[in-house]
Amino acid sequence: MPELTGQTVVVIGGSAGIGLETARRARVEGARVIITGRDPERLRRAASEVGATSTAAFDATTPGALERFFDSLPAAIDHVMVTAGRPVYGRILEMDLAEVHRSLDQHLGVAIRIARQATSKVKPGGSLIFMSGTGGRRPGIGLAVAGTFTAAFPALVANLALEVAPVRVNLVAAGFVDTGLSAELLGDQLEKRRTHLRETLPIRRVVGPADVAALAVHLMANTALTGATYDVDGGQQLVPA
Repeated sequence: MPELTGQTVVVIGGSAGIGLETARRARVEGARVIITGRDPERLRRAASEVGATSTAAFDATTPGALERFFDSLPAAIDHVMVTAGRPVYGRILEMDLAEVHRSLDQHLGVAIRIARQATSKVKPGGSLIFMSGTGGRRPGIGLAVAGTFTAAFPALVANLALEVAPVRVNLVAAGFVDTGLSAELLGDQLEKRRTHLRETLPIRRVVGPADVAALAVHLMANTALTGATYDVDGGQQLVPA
């Protein structure tokens, strides 16, 4: 029996990569899916690909956008998966402060606003799932901002799980995932990175969006899970950088 039959899943940032794959996996498990994204055309193609119930095109960091979206939802929902946002790297002493503030808002600020808006729509026993990473757990040049998010997100999620119960709140912490965003960030170094991971990761392959989506859907379906961080990095933390 599909695990999410009759349930409604909202994927914020669902037009590509991990978000799109999560929407696809949720549909396979019987859910109705609502996906959002910034690019209307890409969102339209993604909705057609996965058979989404509806879409909404907006930037989650735009003031009032999340509020209007959740207000527009016609009925109670079961799960919200948030994959919007991108990592920010750079030396903290050289970064533009406005960029740092935008990045803080794009990650922690958006998560807090989603928690405030979504919990009035999510059914008891449903879930909020946020995305973070594992790479920022190792200090390094250019990782100050990413490391801050990595450290802060588990604390935020654990506290939200108490505040918004019986809605459940969990965090997926991914290592390198082979997505279009990764290709954009790495450019001509992408294949070198893939080769290195295949040779060094304990799983001897590169983590893909489907791996993360499988974990996200499990967190939706398993109603005993809340307040925790779940790593999906193929053992990346266990090997030298």
